[in-house]
Amino acid sequence: MVEIDVLKAKFLHAYANLPEPEGEQIVVVMGEKGYSWNKVHSEILDNTELGNKLLKRLNILEIL
Repeated sequence: MVEIDVLKAKFLHAYANLPEPEGEQIVVVMGEKGYSWNKVHSEILDNTELGNKLLKRLNILEIL
């Protein structure tokens, strides 16, 4: 499994290159809840456990 710091760097690079309106789009679903690029970004910057889970899911889905 790829380290969280590497996943964070990949996400932040992808996020920085998104067109602004795209940030509101759902990028990952966990359970019954969808998370937008902006929400994932917020969770990552706050170093939350949810942010780490979202990064791992994005990696599994080969989005990162």
